Amino acid sequence: MSNKHTILLVEDEEESGEMLANFLELNDFDVLWAKDGKKAIELIDDNANDLHLAILDIMVPHHDGKEICRHIRKHPVVYEIPVLFLTARDEEKDEIEGLELGADDYIKKPASLNLVKAHVESQLRRRSPEKSNWVQYGRVYLDLDSKELYINEELIDLTHTEYTIAEMILQNPKLVYSRQQILEKISDEEKYVFDRTVDVHVKNLRLKMGDEGKLIKTYRGLGYGFNKEFLHT
Repeated sequence: MSNKHTILLVEDEEESGEMLANFLELNDFDVLWAKDGKKAIELIDDNANDLHLAILDIMVPHHDGKEICRHIRKHPVVYEIPVLFLTARDEEKDEIEGLELGADDYIKKPASLNLVKAHVESQLRRRSPEKSNWVQYGRVYLDLDSKELYINEELIDLTHTEYTIAEMILQNPKLVYSRQQILEKISDEEKYVFDRTVDVHVKNLRLKMGDEGKLIKTYRGLGYGFNKEFLHT
């Protein structure tokens, strides 16, 4: 994984987008370029742990820049990243609306590449030096600080014991835990625990995770662990 800052660029004009993306890459940024709002939202959801900043044109197909900004600000992982609007629209009401949506900066076209770069670097200097402590698998986000699990941006109502099991498995995807190991971990949470207690908790956890419950696999004769079919190497 690259140590560079990763920027989401949303720009539907081919020439302008290519020029800015190439310029930023030459200046040691990684750039994810989307030419429409649908692709932008896919890139956000698939690369949430790696994004550091977004540059959004307002007038793009499918979902405009304002909708994309809303998506970022309600997203459980990237909600704090700086958002810059880069647009030819210069009406004051558009600028005000953009800032009210949570944009951090508003750059009017035409703007020089160096000016855009200066705004990007300024915003990155202001951002928190530490990102939230997250684990992500596709649409599943585990907040290790607040002890919460999100799926598709929705907070899943887990018991403390269910969360503890989810954290064990998702944070250590290459390990398989025996029932006894899980029992020892959750024994502080429950006064009386039995071997089949683990099965019940895992079943309930999977049910609450819906389709994403497939991430937790039963290893016959061994116990429970991450479903390695979904482990990115």
